[in-house]
Amino acid sequence: MNTRGLRYLTLTLFLLLGIAAHNQPGQAQQANKAFTPAIPKTWDDKAMDSLELPTADPAGSPKHISADYYYRIPVRPIYKSYPVYTPGKEPSGYEAWLKQQEPETVFDAATLKTEADWIKAGEIVFDAPVSYDVPFRVADVRNPQWHEQIGARAAKDGTLPWFRYVVREKGKVELGMISCAMCHTRVLADGTIVKGAPANFPFEQAAALFMPLGFTPERARAFEQSFFGAPWIKPDPLAGLEQVSLDQIAEWHAAIPSGVIGRHGTNPLYPAQIPNLIGVKDQKYLDHTGLQLHRSVGDLMRYSALNQGADRLSSYGGFIPAARDFRTRPDPSTQLRYSDEQLYALALYLYSLKPPANPNKFDAVARRGQQVFKREGCAVCHTPPLYTNNKLTPVDGFNVPEDHRKKYDILPLSVGTDPSLALKTRRGTGYYKVPSLKGVWYRSPFEHNGSVLTLEDWFDPRRLCEDYMPTGFRGAGVKTRAVKGHAYGLKLAEADRQALIAFLKTL
Repeated sequence: MNTRGLRYLTLTLFLLLGIAAHNQPGQAQQANKAFTPAIPKTWDDKAMDSLELPTADPAGSPKHISADYYYRIPVRPIYKSYPVYTPGKEPSGYEAWLKQQEPETVFDAATLKTEADWIKAGEIVFDAPVSYDVPFRVADVRNPQWHEQIGARAAKDGTLPWFRYVVREKGKVELGMISCAMCHTRVLADGTIVKGAPANFPFEQAAALFMPLGFTPERARAFEQSFFGAPWIKPDPLAGLEQVSLDQIAEWHAAIPSGVIGRHGTNPLYPAQIPNLIGVKDQKYLDHTGLQLHRSVGDLMRYSALNQGADRLSSYGGFIPAARDFRTRPDPSTQLRYSDEQLYALALYLYSLKPPANPNKFDAVARRGQQVFKREGCAVCHTPPLYTNNKLTPVDGFNVPEDHRKKYDILPLSVGTDPSLALKTRRGTGYYKVPSLKGVWYRSPFEHNGSVLTLEDWFDPRRLCEDYMPTGFRGAGVKTRAVKGHAYGLKLAEADRQALIAFLKTL
């Protein structure tokens, strides 16, 4: 990704890995066992051709860059990074100490001897920033007023796990961000850090505060078109953008709550709930819209590469998001990518992630809820033990092509949720995947666009009414709207509803 792309990547993008070898001899032997990885090529032209579902309007289905182009992109160096603290929690002399540190790159595949080594290296990739001092700076995270405005929850050790200090030049400390961790790290109410969970840093509100200071109206519009443009869709979801003011664009983003993001390829009016990466190894489709098949570790590597900017080099019916003129690809030497080894390590790390300890006990009420779950047929779609059947469900307004029924795992029904993300964005396939219910106790908000904050809200029948006030994402200028679809469970007796919710929180 070029410097300009990094500069505007404001919206996209420690459970320390415990290898308790000294306490568990059997695990020590396993952890120290020699490991010779079979690292697939990330960018394999044949694999890329079958990787993704077509877009809902096939005219916009992406034509990705070639392997030749991809491997001419320089590999991104990964620098050693350091924790960022909230004001008042930083160790004495920390800033001066940071300025004395030498620049150091920290990923070297030649030193990785065991599977545990590769997983630990993958955590380094997960945490690695790709943007420095943009959009936020060291002065921001050291400013108590900035924290008051943003309202981010700090970890129990006083750190902000979404940011890292980076030293690329001795004496110069930069604020690193836009890492995998920035979108996929959550701080629980007790200050516990959960890596892989949907982030609860308020990205969009922070970006909205920055936008009037860091953008001209022209640049803001160019950013919106680059990140969210899908001009082959009719009507164009960004039609009239040239007339939209900077303040209005900022309002779009300010209306997106924590846990939801207008990631590239979506739309600030149709954002996506940040997905959970814990358990990703068991998912057959990636993205809420089931955009990409997940058949192997190589596919997860490809997904990571695409979402670190390579998909913005693709041509969507002639529209190239990363191009200055939206038509001409930049020279590959102006971009950056991760190496195959880095992406393989990252994938192993993601596969290794475990959920936090669940405080919700499987008591008599939850046991009753389990019976309600079975009685109401919830397991048809949310099949144990994964609590998903790993299938796709078409959205209202999408006609399933006949060949899709042979290629993909499709349920013959729609649950009636808002189809906008699946039909009006360049990530739209015409489908939503059936989500897993595992971990719902820690990963709100819910629905593909995060419209409701709690399970209690989701099972509230009032959400189907037009005068309902969504507790999660509403949309800019929206006070009330219905959160339609998935009416299952809305007619339960109150005791059964509470029991079902209690059961779901134990998963």
